[in-house]
Amino acid sequence: MKLSGLLTLQREDLPGLTGTARVERRSGDLPRRVRTGDIAVIDHADLDRRTAEALLAAGVTGVVNAAPSISGRYPNLGPEVLIAAGVVLVDGAGSEVLHQIKDGAKIRLHEGGVFVGDDEVARGVEQDADSVADQLIEAKAGMSTQLEAFSANTIEFLRTERTLILDGVGVPELSGSMEGRQALVVAPGFEHADDLRNLKRYIREYRPVLIGVEGGAESLRKAGYQPDVIVGDPETMSTETLKCGAELVIPAHLDGHAPGLERIQDLGVGAVTFPASGNAEDLALLLADAHKASLVITVGFQATLSEFLDRGRSGSIPSTFLTRLRLGSKVIDGRAVATLQRSRTPMAAVVLLVLAVLLVVAVALLASPLGGALMDMVSQAAGGAGAYFEGLLP
Repeated sequence: MKLSGLLTLQREDLPGLTGTARVERRSGDLPRRVRTGDIAVIDHADLDRRTAEALLAAGVTGVVNAAPSISGRYPNLGPEVLIAAGVVLVDGAGSEVLHQIKDGAKIRLHEGGVFVGDDEVARGVEQDADSVADQLIEAKAGMSTQLEAFSANTIEFLRTERTLILDGVGVPELSGSMEGRQALVVAPGFEHADDLRNLKRYIREYRPVLIGVEGGAESLRKAGYQPDVIVGDPETMSTETLKCGAELVIPAHLDGHAPGLERIQDLGVGAVTFPASGNAEDLALLLADAHKASLVITVGFQATLSEFLDRGRSGSIPSTFLTRLRLGSKVIDGRAVATLQRSRTPMAAVVLLVLAVLLVVAVALLASPLGGALMDMVSQAAGGAGAYFEGLLP
């Protein structure tokens, strides 16, 4: 018994990071299974910021990536996010690591090695801030290739979706009306929860139609709002959100198959499908436009080329690009709205300023030689008014 305890102590004292392995078996499912202190084992080339943030939110302390986290195609943002948060990232460990490590097993990471017990089952490169920065600089050269692919993808997207983009054909009907109202579309992008908090005053004043896109719908509910419309794959959202009373719109493939529809049917919740090849964020914008929203405020949407590419789906850029062209000046970034509202002087501040000025003037008059005469005039006027009203009484 004493020997067993000694061996356990020695194993805990081994260098590196030790934790429970959570192995990715199904794309998108891992963040929901990860717990604080776990080590995520994934196969995700060009690790994007959204995935990195989801892992951080789940509380991972380490990540083992079978694929290169930065392949050099473009400067993706996920590795930088993990390293900045102090997460140990072992990169390029090879695809066999997914089979050599059992989900729930205790593993240890040390200087690029992945250990189960005393055995090294895989080896990669342990990234740090300097190595990630160097790779991102080199990856910027890959942007030109991505832009060439973007041109070809745009032509193909227009071929398959021109009626949707140009005429709104295929946009599902909704029971609620958006005509003449502003719409706030919340997607689960970088710092979207902070941006949503900064729009509290805007939401209170304008009461826009609230459209949540997947994780954005979760954020709306956490902030105390009731989404009017939810767009996205039901598998990415909680049961409580799906049953909150919002109208559900499920993106579907062009052949009509809608991933996650079975879950909606099992929950007994009504939903409509939206067959299109665009991503959920773009479909939410097209939905608001087709239903005649007067203005569309976006939260959590990608605003730069690097962010578009960082989604890990460069083929979706034409959808986003053409959707923005379709809506034109109707689309406004939520951060701009929050900035403009902060620059407005509140009415309460104006009233207080006026009262302060009047007080200063009154004090100055009372302190001057004219103050006594002014007080006599006010007293006589008040006395005259009092006598007048007394004469009216029976």
